[in-house]
Amino acid sequence: MKKKTVTAAPESSTIDQYIVGFPTETQELLRQMRELIRVAAPAATEAMKYRIPTFVLNGNLVHFAAFERHLGFYPTPSAMVHFQRQLAGYVTAKGSVQFPLDQPIPWDLIREMVLFRVAEASGRTKGKPQSASGGQRKQSAKVPTQDSTVSASAAAGKRKAASSGKKAPKAAAKSTAGSAVAKKSAGAKRSKK
Repeated sequence: MKKKTVTAAPESSTIDQYIVGFPTETQELLRQMRELIRVAAPAATEAMKYRIPTFVLNGNLVHFAAFERHLGFYPTPSAMVHFQRQLAGYVTAKGSVQFPLDQPIPWDLIREMVLFRVAEASGRTKGKPQSASGGQRKQSAKVPTQDSTVSASAAAGKRKAASSGKKAPKAAAKSTAGSAVAKKSAGAKRSKK
């Protein structure tokens, strides 16, 4: 059975357009979320990124979205780790949490998470330091080896394999295409066993 989701029109170019694409009760929750973030992060600017409302302050601060049965809140992995105890009763992933629509929304917790992200984005927490690029996408880390430069994940695979006594996967070349081919062939080798 295919899961039915309620989403705004993909052509939403503003948060206002995004919000009006939902049922009235969901619109009210989205407006509350937006206002809470505006108050907690007054220096942040609004944007639509990944087709969902986003607040930006030295890079992406937080995102939020509505679905058929929950509000999605995306405060980044560092905030998820910092608030993991308070989020224990919710469905979470590396950088997101789902707040069910049939339960009270924990506005105070969301406010605290936004304030944490504001402090982090301003360099006032012990979280990961912001990149000098202002939150732009980073290239994958490169680790020098004897033969060439490989991605950090390939080097980590070699270290893990060395510690377990297993043969390490072959390192990919510098190009993105090379790493995709190496991952594909490594996955094929694993599935044959």
